[in-house]
Amino acid sequence: MKKKILWRLILIGVAVLLSLIFFLPNIPIFKSMPEWWKKTMPSRGIVLGLDLQGGTHLVFEVQAERAVEITVERVSQSIRELMKKKKLQADVKTQAGVITVSPSSIEIRTAIEKNYPTLKLEETSSGLTCRLSNEEASRIKENASDQAVETIRNRIDQFGVAEPTIHRQAENEIVIQLPGVKDPKRAIDIIGKTALLEFKVVDDESPVSAELPSVIAFDDESELLEKFSGRIPEGRELLFERTIDLQTGEAKKLPFLIKKETLLTGDLLTEAKVSLNRFNEPYVAIAFNPTGAKIFEEVTGANVKKRLAIILDGNVYSAPKIKERIAGGDASIEGGFSIDEAKDLSIVLKAGALPAPVKMLQNITVGPSLGRDSIQAGKLAGIIGAIAVIAFMVFYYRLSGLIADLALFLNILLLLGAMAYLEATLTLPGIAGVILAVGMAVDSNVLMFERMREELRAGKTPRAAVDSGYQKAFWTIFDSHVTTLITSAVLFQFGTGPIKGFAVTLSLGVSINLFTALVGTKTIFDILNQRKEVKRLSI
Repeated sequence: MKKKILWRLILIGVAVLLSLIFFLPNIPIFKSMPEWWKKTMPSRGIVLGLDLQGGTHLVFEVQAERAVEITVERVSQSIRELMKKKKLQADVKTQAGVITVSPSSIEIRTAIEKNYPTLKLEETSSGLTCRLSNEEASRIKENASDQAVETIRNRIDQFGVAEPTIHRQAENEIVIQLPGVKDPKRAIDIIGKTALLEFKVVDDESPVSAELPSVIAFDDESELLEKFSGRIPEGRELLFERTIDLQTGEAKKLPFLIKKETLLTGDLLTEAKVSLNRFNEPYVAIAFNPTGAKIFEEVTGANVKKRLAIILDGNVYSAPKIKERIAGGDASIEGGFSIDEAKDLSIVLKAGALPAPVKMLQNITVGPSLGRDSIQAGKLAGIIGAIAVIAFMVFYYRLSGLIADLALFLNILLLLGAMAYLEATLTLPGIAGVILAVGMAVDSNVLMFERMREELRAGKTPRAAVDSGYQKAFWTIFDSHVTTLITSAVLFQFGTGPIKGFAVTLSLGVSINLFTALVGTKTIFDILNQRKEVKRLSI
């Protein structure tokens, strides 16, 4: 055997072996493989997409403008603390993203310029106005989207979803695909919760607080807010705690007049876990890091005999009265939770708060039965198509058609192996890309066989007809495949989700087809022709 043919056979053999190794996890026999194989060799294989195994497709929009507002509010609070620390008399107000410090003075301006270099300061008739620069606001928005992706990824990991797909789309959208999720509502609640945990003092000394009803009907919140509109003291807000009557099961709300100043946030949490109280009711036990524990001790020490509201996303969960200074940094959140609700709350607290609220734009749930039906339909279409192609090629091109069929199987095997190596996700459009690539593989062989027939009719020997047929068909096949690859590249660059899956499988299939058509079948013809003088080519 010539060395050239031997090297081509070795190349084909290595490609087949690697494809089998990478595709093996998708075959039932992989379960019976020894443990050392499962640990050391590829074990993932091709992952089925959402449309094939069922699940949830979500698109969220990060409200990045709110992230800028939150930053301005925090800076405003920090400036108030700075004024107290430096014993400077100044009133700090925030409105529409602008912080106003009045009255203004050289000392105040110098202190703010030194501690907040990203603020743009301007002297006005109402005092010293401070606002974020456009560059800083853009940076905050960009970071908010990136941080939201990471926070959501942490939450989903702790929720236990295997093989989720999470990525940014456009400027501030996040696409999430959760294959196999059986309770999409629970997953959406975990993802969409901002989880901003705050500790604030209840203002029970205000006359307005004394006028508040102790409890209201669940739907009367808007009515109560309207009733007290314009009467809420500056620096205060009206928040509510949801409660359930254990005897009647009726939902009600408890109104609280809360001081807006946030004394402690969930950023300093180190632990959040589900525990049971003496009545066997679940609650979330939380613990702060040393910095948080010190602040918590100072807050409780400075507010003994007052109520401290634990607020999550603007809703009061509990407001216990502080009996004494609490050291150690341990606290609890009670809210009449079920076990699942307490577990979900601990997940979002551990994963951290979202930098800004998110708004759900799209929610598509694909049932597993639909995905199973799609797989069965795809298998049936593939089998029928393959049988029809094999029968036609053998009937029309005889032995040469059989060689083309072998190349077809080689093409499919290498394509599956390549997809498994790249850990690609197979979707319905991806299956369409596979079938289209297989069709192009057959088309390449038809082009070459017709060229060979022309050469045979011109009087050439079978060996010369094969060589000449491959040479003359090469550029036609190459050009058609390159144009298809360009189209696939454009689809991958500008497409999303399933379109990209189609582009990946099509481009892989076309590339492999070049190899199997020009190397695989040519090698078989060369082996047949080298042993003896072939007088007749079965084509």
